[in-house]
Amino acid sequence: MAEYTVKELIFNLEKAFRADKAAGLEAIIQYHLTGDEGGDYIINIKDDACTVTEGTAEAPVMTLTADGRYFGDVLLGKEDGMQGFMQGKLQLAGDLNLAMKLTSFFKMG
Repeated sequence: MAEYTVKELIFNLEKAFRADKAAGLEAIIQYHLTGDEGGDYIINIKDDACTVTEGTAEAPVMTLTADGRYFGDVLLGKEDGMQGFMQGKLQLAGDLNLAMKLTSFFKMG
């Protein structure tokens, strides 16, 4: 299996977006990733589309903070994001209901 950078995985969310699962949703989500694979990313879901940009959102509805490599493993399905949240490996702030649904909006792999 090919190796991907976390940045590549996050930008792949645009292609992996499932508009049918997020119909009518408008949300700006901030990913704040730390460590070697760290970075700040804005996930904008609007008009049945998803765009990803690097940077910091002014007023996101939800912010996810995690180690970049760990979050890459979550995106690849190697780690369970909910379990990571319970263990403190992944922190969430803002709309937790949105966080619970987030994985259903994307088809990775």
